[in-house]
Amino acid sequence: MARPSKPRKVCRMPICTHFYSKEHDSSVQHQGLQLSIEEYEVIRLLDYQGLTQQEAAVWMGTGRTTIQALYTQARRKLARFLVEGSSLTIGGGSYQICSPPKGCLRNGNHNRKGEYFMKIAVTYENGQVFQHFGHTSQFKVYEVENGNVVSSEIVDTNGQGHGALAGFLMNGGVNVLICGGIGGGARNALAEAGIELYPGATGDADAQVESFLKGQLVYDPDTVCSHHSHEEGHECGNHGCGSEKCH
Repeated sequence: MARPSKPRKVCRMPICTHFYSKEHDSSVQHQGLQLSIEEYEVIRLLDYQGLTQQEAAVWMGTGRTTIQALYTQARRKLARFLVEGSSLTIGGGSYQICSPPKGCLRNGNHNRKGEYFMKIAVTYENGQVFQHFGHTSQFKVYEVENGNVVSSEIVDTNGQGHGALAGFLMNGGVNVLICGGIGGGARNALAEAGIELYPGATGDADAQVESFLKGQLVYDPDTVCSHHSHEEGHECGNHGCGSEKCH
């Protein structure tokens, strides 16, 4: 008798669950492809968030071989969807929504009343998204309940640098960070702290948070900032760290 599969932890449900090609009549029932929720989550963690397979295995509470199998299945289905132009539905599977503190801190928590809440931090300067994480002197932290901002405050980092900022955010209960340029070491520290990262954002901080909550945040997951030894007068924000790689 086969052993029942253990539900995998999923930290974010898909925003859209049905996809059709332009020529497809969505009003007609078709035998299309189905991507399970856990297959979707593996694609989100590996291809969207840039986690390693081992990191994804930790977040989903399963083994690396399971992640590899889910990833292979999901990529094949996505390839067929793109090449064949068939419909794609996301749903079903064996999963459970992760719960803090041991499951996943990335996308918020549920309290005893079932209300959904999270904390979002933005690197902050004069109302804008500050463009160099390691030199951030202030974060603006937003408390969100059931998808709505209920409060916000500006907090000083007290001169803490790259290595300590991830811990600073973790101790403040932050689930999500929106920022401009950020280095590889800081990325790793944030991943270890369980903080979801959205780099490469620019513009008004409040507007970026609203866009994030609507699923419309414009950011670049590949944005990096590697020049941590700044010369006098050379500031990261002066040469576009938030939108391209710094050398």
